[in-house]
Amino acid sequence: MPDAFSTPGCRLVVLISGRGSNMQAIVNTVRDHALPAEICAVIANKAEAAGLEWAGAQGIASLSVAHRDYPSREAFDAALAAAIDAFEPDYVLLAGFMRVLTPGFVEHFNGRLINIHPSLLPAFPGMHTHQQALATGVQWHGCTVHFVTPVLDHGPIIAQGAVAVQSDDTPDSLARRVLQLEHRLYPDVVRWLAEGRVSLDAMQRVQVHGVASRSFVLTPQGVEPSQR
Repeated sequence: MPDAFSTPGCRLVVLISGRGSNMQAIVNTVRDHALPAEICAVIANKAEAAGLEWAGAQGIASLSVAHRDYPSREAFDAALAAAIDAFEPDYVLLAGFMRVLTPGFVEHFNGRLINIHPSLLPAFPGMHTHQQALATGVQWHGCTVHFVTPVLDHGPIIAQGAVAVQSDDTPDSLARRVLQLEHRLYPDVVRWLAEGRVSLDAMQRVQVHGVASRSFVLTPQGVEPSQR
């Protein structure tokens, strides 16, 4: 494995279901900025997931645990948890992992399981978030990185990114701009995790020490921290 992915520090396993564009953004950030983190493995629930080939080409352990090979969600989640545990990660990052995880799995990784969702939670949990945003007529949309809890697309929020909805937006055009935000937001959160800045207080609210803002806005000049 290349030295760029063997930096002593925070151990990360990334879960994907497809091409893993957020996974790629995270890997590139860890490598290019020499973060104190190690991408231990990329695991997919589909053997044909394109992101596995990309990760393997970077020298990262890449494997599939195919959900179709198991008779129940519980059996699949148990096998997935065992595969993850073999790498002894500090955090497990869901990056386009299109499976609803059982409460037992979530509890097993309690406080260590992170997800990115393409909406400004708690608005629009679940699927088809961009269509929901346009149908509702909101003027701002975006993405959220959060700790995972047994309640789908809920949990303590670590960071959010926002984009203005344009009058001629389609679900596809809105999705493309939100994805730009995701590729900035998730790597920034990984940086905070690797540097040990993230904690949960007694009220299950996220604290990120030494960070002035945990919100970002997509502007014509790029992605910028919001001013507040």
